[in-house]
Amino acid sequence: MKGGSNLPETAKRLRSNDPCWCLSGRKFKRCHGAPERRLRPGAVSPERTVPDSIPRPDYAGDTEPKEWPEPPVKPPEVIARLRRAGGAAARVLAEVGAAVDVGVTTDELDRISHEAYLAEGGYPSPLHYRGFPKSVCTSINEVICHGIPDDRPLEGGDIVNVDVTIYLDGVHGDTSRTFGVGDVDPVSRSLIERTRECLELGIAAVQPGRPLFDIGTAIEEHATQHGLGVVRTFVGHGIGEQFHTGPSVPHYREPRASQIMEPGMVFTIEPMITMGAIRERIWEDGWTAVTADGARTAQFEQTVLVTDDGAEILTPWV
Repeated sequence: MKGGSNLPETAKRLRSNDPCWCLSGRKFKRCHGAPERRLRPGAVSPERTVPDSIPRPDYAGDTEPKEWPEPPVKPPEVIARLRRAGGAAARVLAEVGAAVDVGVTTDELDRISHEAYLAEGGYPSPLHYRGFPKSVCTSINEVICHGIPDDRPLEGGDIVNVDVTIYLDGVHGDTSRTFGVGDVDPVSRSLIERTRECLELGIAAVQPGRPLFDIGTAIEEHATQHGLGVVRTFVGHGIGEQFHTGPSVPHYREPRASQIMEPGMVFTIEPMITMGAIRERIWEDGWTAVTADGARTAQFEQTVLVTDDGAEILTPWV
């Protein structure tokens, strides 16, 4: 079953005049797609401090990150450090995820993440990265990615992606999950589950000797089968001693992503899947990316290592 032509109405890609996903009986443009129902920026608290004893990346002093041609295939010593950083990132994410609840602000989630990073002996990679003011990204409902934690309390029925990256032992570990808040409607729960399946299928497509576009092909086919869209602007990326490096890993079929996967390559897979428009607009803060039509979106992310026969997840969730 391809393209969603025979799917239930609630699973189809939303258009302005479609019934809203919340089953209110109103058109999407008059319900959750209406401007007054969309998320608004809240107040952002002062940045949190990091003790001098914590090693930090080069950009931590509010300078531009240095860029160099970091090899996509990592030596064993770097891979060992990436495993340690990945495990630490997964533990931080678990601690923050356990705190997601009705009435909790995303600023509080940032505080929890910040303290968890420091307890691991690591630096919160997002903090000061190209000017980002917080230690974690929290992306609610129609926010695709890069949401800045603020004073808005989470509401029952929200969905929120928590994106954690730690700098530890001179490398970065990066992972994220989308959590439901309180009683979440069935359509949003389905979006979360399908997005997680997209990630799992993308990881299953990792095979040495195969092109990177196999990953995006697997993700896009599954999303399309369920009537969902794949955001194209934001992609997976190589990671190591730099937060972001090559290769780029599209989450849709992109024939130009023809680089052949090799054992020792490390990159993230982080599909962003939407009920409606796949295009984004950016808030005035320069970071927060929201769906152009206000439709909900979800994301899951893992850092993976290409092995001799597949993939090893370096950020296994706990």
